[in-house]
Amino acid sequence: MKIGNETGSFRDARGSGWSDSLCGAIRSCLVFAVCLGSLMNANAQTPTAGGQAGRADAIESYLQGLVNNHTLAGAVTLVADKDHTVYLKAVGFRDLSAKAQMPTNAMFWIASTTKPMTATALMMLVDEGKVHLDDAVEAYLPEFKGQMVRVKHGDAAQKGPATLGTADAPELVPARHPIRIREILSHTSGLPFKSTAQPGALDLLPSAEAVASFAAEPLMFQPGTDYSYSNEGLNTAARIIEVVTGMPYEQFIQERLFDPLGMKDTTFWPNAEQVSRLAKSYKLDESTKDLKEVPIDQLTYPLDDRVHRHPMAAGGLFSTASDVSIFCQMLLNGGTYHGKRILSEAAIHEMTTAQNGGHGKGGYGLGLSVDKGSFGHGGAFKNAMDVDTATGRILVFMVQQDGPWGTADGDAINTTLQGLANTLVTGESSVQK
Repeated sequence: MKIGNETGSFRDARGSGWSDSLCGAIRSCLVFAVCLGSLMNANAQTPTAGGQAGRADAIESYLQGLVNNHTLAGAVTLVADKDHTVYLKAVGFRDLSAKAQMPTNAMFWIASTTKPMTATALMMLVDEGKVHLDDAVEAYLPEFKGQMVRVKHGDAAQKGPATLGTADAPELVPARHPIRIREILSHTSGLPFKSTAQPGALDLLPSAEAVASFAAEPLMFQPGTDYSYSNEGLNTAARIIEVVTGMPYEQFIQERLFDPLGMKDTTFWPNAEQVSRLAKSYKLDESTKDLKEVPIDQLTYPLDDRVHRHPMAAGGLFSTASDVSIFCQMLLNGGTYHGKRILSEAAIHEMTTAQNGGHGKGGYGLGLSVDKGSFGHGGAFKNAMDVDTATGRILVFMVQQDGPWGTADGDAINTTLQGLANTLVTGESSVQK
């Protein structure tokens, strides 16, 4: 490790006319002091809770094994409690072909981990009384008036023994009630994942144009009666922010969320310096059983193009482990961060309470996946944030892996890391099974 400008310091001392022996003694003392300080700083950079240095190494050893067997190229793991970073370490490579090591401040496309941030921005307006969760979306976006619903085969509740019809002429019935804001945030509105106006990348349409295409197409089911994961819902929420505030969504979320929290590396358009820290994306090559580099197919390049690329509120953000952990700390602290109120406790409660009525495979709140005593969100390329409210533990796992892991080791990453992270915070062994 390089420690300051040692040579220059000693040269200045010798040039003052002191004796060689005195200079030698001073030199020895200074070297000892600097080295001791270096050791102390090195330890401080990887803080641990409860003297759990061994467990901290367990995370690195576990993930390094997955790098060695080519399950993943590289990753950054951060563990925190409500106030402090407990563990932050990178393993593997940011760029395999260049053999560039993964830094702890590497940038990642966080994909759907954007969703809870967008939901947070809309909940600020709920806190201010400018929007209400049970308001009809059409009250803010009139293009959603008169929506129709595709009829499922044999769904007597909708229209007897009806069929879906054809792709060109699906059988439709009126929505029983207009879709509500609560429903677009919880994937229960009936809006599809994306519209037919988005055949490829999802960042090519301006917000107003994209949302108009959502409103023009029928719902998948009657609002509030089922669950289907929908980018359209959160993108619609962003458009409501624009209509209510008269401000572009990306400006609102920057000024009201990212800036107050100090999330300096969270952006829809990474700049040149941030791109230099961007982790490459990889996918398991089925033919070679090795990793191959792939682009982010949901976005367009270059990533810093603000003319042709538009902010995708359901999954377009780039960020770092540290920035995501700050956001998690705000949620875990009931809407505050370092004494600054971002959201009300009531808003946090709504977000972290299941709103999907038992539909779907798990619980989903408002922009957040929720489970017994925990909440969080993942992304398309396997990144994840997970907050355990029982232990007060935050886990942020940053990786860029497209498609299935392809190995049992890969499939077990999240649960294994959750257990190791819990141990760091509580000091008790709790590896998940």
